[in-house]
Amino acid sequence: MTKNKPNIAILGATGVVGREIMQIVDELNVEFNSIKFLSSAKSAGKEIEFQGKKYIAEEATPDSFEGINIVLASAGGSTSQKFAPEIVKRGGVLIDNSSAFRMEKDVPLVIAGVNDMDLKQHKGIVANPNCSTSQLMLVLKPLHDKFGIKKLIVTTYQSVSGAGLAAINELTDDTKANLAGEPFENKCFKKPISFNIIPQIDVFCKNGYTKEEMKVVNETKKILHLPQELPISCTAARVPVYRGHSEAVDIEFEKPVTPDEVREILSNSFGVKVIDNPDNYEYPTTRDAAGIDPVFVGRIRKNLAFDNGISLWCVADNLRIGAALNTVRLCKKVTEMELY
Repeated sequence: MTKNKPNIAILGATGVVGREIMQIVDELNVEFNSIKFLSSAKSAGKEIEFQGKKYIAEEATPDSFEGINIVLASAGGSTSQKFAPEIVKRGGVLIDNSSAFRMEKDVPLVIAGVNDMDLKQHKGIVANPNCSTSQLMLVLKPLHDKFGIKKLIVTTYQSVSGAGLAAINELTDDTKANLAGEPFENKCFKKPISFNIIPQIDVFCKNGYTKEEMKVVNETKKILHLPQELPISCTAARVPVYRGHSEAVDIEFEKPVTPDEVREILSNSFGVKVIDNPDNYEYPTTRDAAGIDPVFVGRIRKNLAFDNGISLWCVADNLRIGAALNTVRLCKKVTEMELY
C-alpha cells in the first residue's frame, strides 16, 4: 500500500535559497498533501504566493512541525540543530541544506542520482552537500564508476550568492563605489570583492586549508565512498560573479582513459550537459548555467601531469544544483522510496 502524499514544510522560506526551493517544488511538480512556510521571527508575517495561493510565513517553533512528514530546510546550521530533534521526535524527515549534520556518521549525505541508496540509512535527518561538492559529484560519479578515482585536485571559483543576500548586495554596492572612486567598507568578505578574487571562503583550519576546501575533500569521500587515505586537494576562491560556481578539476584515474571516453560518458549522465568544442570557443560559463538545472562540463582534455589523467571545467547554478534543486530532488526521492 502506497503512503499518502506528505505534509511538507519549508524552513527558511523567505531566504534566497528558501525562495528557490519553493520555485523548484513547483517546477518539479512535487506532490504533497499540505505545505507550510516557516521563517525566523523577523520574517514572520510576510506574504508568500505559491501556486496561485497566498500564504503567510509563520515563525518556526517546535509545534510548527506537528504532523509534518518532510522538512526542506535552508535556515542555517544553528537553526537546523535547534529544530532537528523536534522534527525527528515528531516523526518527520529533515532534509537539511546547512553544514550542521553533513559529516555525522549516522546522517546520509546524498546527491540525488549519485548515491540514492544511502537515503535508506537515514534516522530522521538527510544532509544536502555543500554547493561546490554537489555539482562536482554529478560529474565524478559516472567517471569513478568506470575508471576509479586515484587522485583529485579541485579549484573552485565561487559566486557571491553562495554567501547570501548581504553578499550579493555587497558586490553591487562595492562595484558602484569602486567605479565612482568612492570609499567602501566591506563587511561580508575579508577583502573588497569588486574587480577582485579572494582566495578564502570560510575560516582557515590548522592545516592551512579553509573550512570550505575541507568540505569538498571530506564530503567527496563520504558521498563516493572513497578511502580516507585517497589524496584530494582543493583551493576555493570567491569571485565577483552573482550566480554560478565554476570549478577546474584535475583527476588521476586507476584505469587508462581518453577525453573522448569522458565526453561520451558525461553526455549520457544524469544532470550533466557537455559543451566542449574549443575550436568554436564553445565551453560553459556561469551565464550559461544561470537559472537552469544541468551541471555543464567542457575543456575536457588529457592532463599533462598525471598518468591516466583528465582535466575538465564544470559550471553550475549554485543556488539550484548546489542548494535548492538537490534539496527538492531528495524530497522526491524520499517520497518515491517511501522513506518518511
